[in-house]
Amino acid sequence: MAVFTSSAFTLRKKLITEALAAAKARTEETAVTLAESGVENPDGFQEYTEKLVFVGTICRTKDGRYYLPRRS
Repeated sequence: MAVFTSSAFTLRKKLITEALAAAKARTEETAVTLAESGVENPDGFQEYTEKLVFVGTICRTKDGRYYLPRRS
């Protein structure tokens, strides 16, 4: 089971959400890979990325691209 340290998780969340926002990844059609969005070490901290998807902070397409969900 992965251990989530709050500061490391919070930093990773900020880096990923800011990168996806800058890449204008707002829908499934505009989704990008983490590498395409400029996330440093996109394959590292995979457990954090999975948690971000699980809690709905980011969305993942079937082909492994990411985007920010719409907020009402």
